[in-house]
Amino acid sequence: MQFDIEKAIPVLERTPQVIEALLNGLPDEWIYSNEGGDTWTPIDIVAHLIFGEKTDWIPRTQIILGEGSRQFVPFDMEGHIKERKGKTMSQLLDEFTILRKENLALLKGIDFSGEILDKTGIHPQLGRVTLRQLLAAWVVHDLTHIHQLSRVMAKQYEEAVGPWKQFMGVLGGKR
Repeated sequence: MQFDIEKAIPVLERTPQVIEALLNGLPDEWIYSNEGGDTWTPIDIVAHLIFGEKTDWIPRTQIILGEGSRQFVPFDMEGHIKERKGKTMSQLLDEFTILRKENLALLKGIDFSGEILDKTGIHPQLGRVTLRQLLAAWVVHDLTHIHQLSRVMAKQYEEAVGPWKQFMGVLGGKR
């Protein structure tokens, strides 16, 4: 499928609702558990999404569309730590919903006619990227973290499912 902003926006609009439906009101065991080691918990993932709303997608869109330097600021992969400090999951979910609505309002205010999606910015690791690629990556980033949330949560019952694990793709099974 070719990138189409009109088809991308509905996915971006639904992400906060999907994540809230999955996580809101769950016991701490679900939201503070990870896949082992330094992997992220669901609360880390939501804080990461908030940090991205503040520093990544729309700010980088504005850099591409603005005047002057097209160089992106490097993304802080630990920025989520300060975002989640002292906040409950419910507070983070509310903040994510508000930030996403604000960012989508800004996105919808852009005139996407002409060659605007071919404008470029400079990513610190990837080099030259187009607005089209940035916006498509935003959609896939959301879907990646929805998948990650499912995987992290499923991991908590990896032992409990016993022999059914072989059928559970989210746990590395065949399906």
